[in-house]
Amino acid sequence: MAVVNALGRRKSAVARVYVTEGTGKITINKKDLTEYFPSTILQYVVKQPLNLLDVAEKYDVKVNLFGGGYTGQSQALRLAIARALVKINAEDKKALRAEGFMTRDPREVERKKPGQPKARRRFQFSKR
Repeated sequence: MAVVNALGRRKSAVARVYVTEGTGKITINKKDLTEYFPSTILQYVVKQPLNLLDVAEKYDVKVNLFGGGYTGQSQALRLAIARALVKINAEDKKALRAEGFMTRDPREVERKKPGQPKARRRFQFSKR
């Protein structure tokens, strides 16, 4: 198997993933997964698609991650890994889709409007 690459996005985070056959090492921006995401919850989120298909020890994952915060980054990475696994084996798509790992979350930050302090918040107003 050659290198399979995929892209995942969430909010303003972008994850580019390169999956090869290996021993289950996940490297993010040249750091280990546990080093990049110290939180066990975020590590769990990243590994969800691999654990669902029981292939966590079969593939090495190399990741370029940028933009966004840690939650958005972990979810972007989850989507990218799921997309890469589908490129490797198309039969897995149904299982991943059922868990919601194939869906790109479209929610983005709403832009700030002029004449207001935030996107929807108005300046304080009094009739007096």
